[in-house]
Amino acid sequence: MKKIDNVEIVFLKIEDYKHIKKAMIEAYPNVSDPYWSEEDIKTLIQKFPEGQVGIKIDNELAGCALSIIVDYSKYGVRHTYKQITGNDTFNTHNDKGDILYGIDVFIRPEYTGMRLGRRLYDYRKELCERLNLKSIMIGGRIPEYHKYSSEISPKEYIEKVKKKEIHDPVLNFQMSNDFHPKKIMKGYLEGDRESNEYAVLLEWNNIYYEAPSNEAVFKRSIVRLGLIQWQMRLYKDLDEVMQQAEFFIDAVSGYQSDFALFPEFFNAPLMSKYNHLSEAEAIRKLAEYTSETVNRFRELSISYNINIITGSMPEVVDGELYNAGYVCKRDGGVERFEKLHITPDEELVWGLQGGNILDTFDTDCGKIGVLICYDIEFPELGRIMADKGMDLLFVPFLTDTQNGFSRVKNCAQARAIENECYVAIAGCVGNLPKVHNMDIQYAQSMVLTPCDFAFPTDGVKAEATPNTEMILIADVDLDLLRELHQFGSVRNLQDRRKDLYSLKSKKP
Repeated sequence: MKKIDNVEIVFLKIEDYKHIKKAMIEAYPNVSDPYWSEEDIKTLIQKFPEGQVGIKIDNELAGCALSIIVDYSKYGVRHTYKQITGNDTFNTHNDKGDILYGIDVFIRPEYTGMRLGRRLYDYRKELCERLNLKSIMIGGRIPEYHKYSSEISPKEYIEKVKKKEIHDPVLNFQMSNDFHPKKIMKGYLEGDRESNEYAVLLEWNNIYYEAPSNEAVFKRSIVRLGLIQWQMRLYKDLDEVMQQAEFFIDAVSGYQSDFALFPEFFNAPLMSKYNHLSEAEAIRKLAEYTSETVNRFRELSISYNINIITGSMPEVVDGELYNAGYVCKRDGGVERFEKLHITPDEELVWGLQGGNILDTFDTDCGKIGVLICYDIEFPELGRIMADKGMDLLFVPFLTDTQNGFSRVKNCAQARAIENECYVAIAGCVGNLPKVHNMDIQYAQSMVLTPCDFAFPTDGVKAEATPNTEMILIADVDLDLLRELHQFGSVRNLQDRRKDLYSLKSKKP
């Protein structure tokens, strides 16, 4: 390879036409009419100058990429090249469209092997993101298909290209640039004998696309989490408990947190006045505070402008005792969640029942899920919520030993990796010597992440000091999850073998 001093992407100008024509003729030696006319190039530049770019090597044009914007709803998956280009008039270009459509990319043969096409495609992707377009689409030729058309169908041909059994320079290139086959189009490009006039509609999705909205609320990318590591201490009544809760809410909202997460059974100290009763009777007495506690949390979420995950509390529904919690949203909405898996101790001593609610919740900071303590140790629950689009998983927990905490922490770490989401866990610390069946507590609250280049190498975004009452504030970037889903070193959500196994939830 000859020495190269400079490589640059440039906007095409009509003065460049003779160089553009030369590049097209060299790039398409087997096409009878290989080049766009000067009037065609002039029209494209006038209609959409940002979409017409060239790549220069030491000031010599080596290749070009031509594009338009279209309103895809007018064309769908059954269009032809003539239809999408308006019979080469490009009157199909629409500045208010939603799709960046690739009209042509060509590289002069002497410059192949230098990954110049990739640079042009990277420019297109950046342009698509900057203009907030939904995706890039192209009709990809399959120039090697004529060699196999008498033996296999276009569908079989594409499968063989995917499996590397056939090398197709165009299709291989498109798929290596994260374009995904969407449909086989017959009669796409008239006169394309090499492809038997077939093409593959390929799409690259813009993960940053935001659909137009008339609402005065903007979706957040950076979300701030406030975790409360709650000290167990005796309180004389609910007012004292909520006074302490408000102290923490005030603290995390003062740092502009979007969420406040409380631990499981944070209000257990109120059982001390019922020690003369059996454990099962005492916790049912504690359940009598739940309705009022939720109402107060709802008021605090509005007044402090913060979404509150209330931890969990005992609650009696139709005579059955559940471990339940609430998402109190800053817009006034309230959603309920339940602990689905009950530990042997909770069932034996308190008579708790496993819940039935497994769902995600929409918030102004994305879709969230909540699993209470033991539930995080069952991987199928997180997977079901991830399939519904969950970005943030909150885990209020209560563990008495370091062994129990390690189960929660390690399983939460696994959920973050396998579901490509953030997981926040918050627990209680200290002890309650005057409350039966509560003993001592061990916790280290933390925010856990997937393990890839954009995240901490150990998957720990932030962690509290063990067994110390405190708050933990951490920012998480939801856009990094979008990038991970599409460009991660491994893609746990995408790469599941759904042909071998599936997961379904049963509604009671």
